[in-house]
Amino acid sequence: MRQASMPQPVDGPDRIFISIAAYCDPMLAFTITSALTQASRPERVSIGLVEQQWPEACVRLPEAWQAQLRRVQLHPLEARGPCWARALAMSLHQGEDWFLQVDSHMWFEPGWDERLVCWGRRCAVQNPRSLISTYPNPFTMRGGEPVAQVVGAELLAFVVRNGQQFGADHPVLMFEAVPVAGQNPLPAMHVGAGCFFGPGRLVNELPYDPFLYFHGEEQAFALRAWTRGWDLFHIPGMPIYHQYVSEDTARPMHWAPELDAQRLVRSAALSEAANRRMAALLWDGADLGIYGLGTARSLADYATFSGIDYGARALAPHAFKSRYGY
Repeated sequence: MRQASMPQPVDGPDRIFISIAAYCDPMLAFTITSALTQASRPERVSIGLVEQQWPEACVRLPEAWQAQLRRVQLHPLEARGPCWARALAMSLHQGEDWFLQVDSHMWFEPGWDERLVCWGRRCAVQNPRSLISTYPNPFTMRGGEPVAQVVGAELLAFVVRNGQQFGADHPVLMFEAVPVAGQNPLPAMHVGAGCFFGPGRLVNELPYDPFLYFHGEEQAFALRAWTRGWDLFHIPGMPIYHQYVSEDTARPMHWAPELDAQRLVRSAALSEAANRRMAALLWDGADLGIYGLGTARSLADYATFSGIDYGARALAPHAFKSRYGY
């Protein structure tokens, strides 16, 4: 990984804002270091960080990077879940041209910034309101160094996970990413909350919903974007990797029982409220204002496109892997 001192952030075109919501994550410093040192033009990168961490364990970063970091620090017992933290991180945006939301356990390839901006411009030719997203290829740490575990070298495309059906009380579904051959942007039906990139205008047009919790956040964001006229895309060779939960990771979750028991508002209550909000959004036609659906496209249009019919509470075959021949 290239090491360099960071110049001051600059004004000008193609400035990038990275939103990171971290919860007691030992990989946070690695993620920030990777993002800044692997950028072709690190001076154009700013980071909005919501660090939910014990005060004595908050990450320490080089002084040269402080001008590029906007940080909110919170005690873990004050945390209210991933969506609330992501909404807070999004609020730290200050007009940058591009917006990138990632998790706090990511690894960036050299030149990731230039590649994402180039793909963003290419997608914008089709629609200025374009979002790039996927569940990225995984990586693991071996001997203190990141090692890629490439599932798909080209496109990783969202599909509904096999065996999924709508539950009786909420519309939350599980998705996965499958490898697909291709060298051009591929229309997508979903958004991965841990890796999406688009023009900075999305901060005003698609503010993150702080009333959701975890499961369902991606569906809600994707549907809000799509019905408001945004197009979703996968790109070949996403230059960011994700450390998924495994036996080798020691990353606590917000809903872990030992801390959850100490909160006045438990994760179960937050999750139940979020499920009700998802049902209100996608089943009940509730007016949620800026956090609601748009009018540029309908849920019926989305059902034709994706195979996910929220009105009929049904899933067509092309919502699953079969849409790509799997």
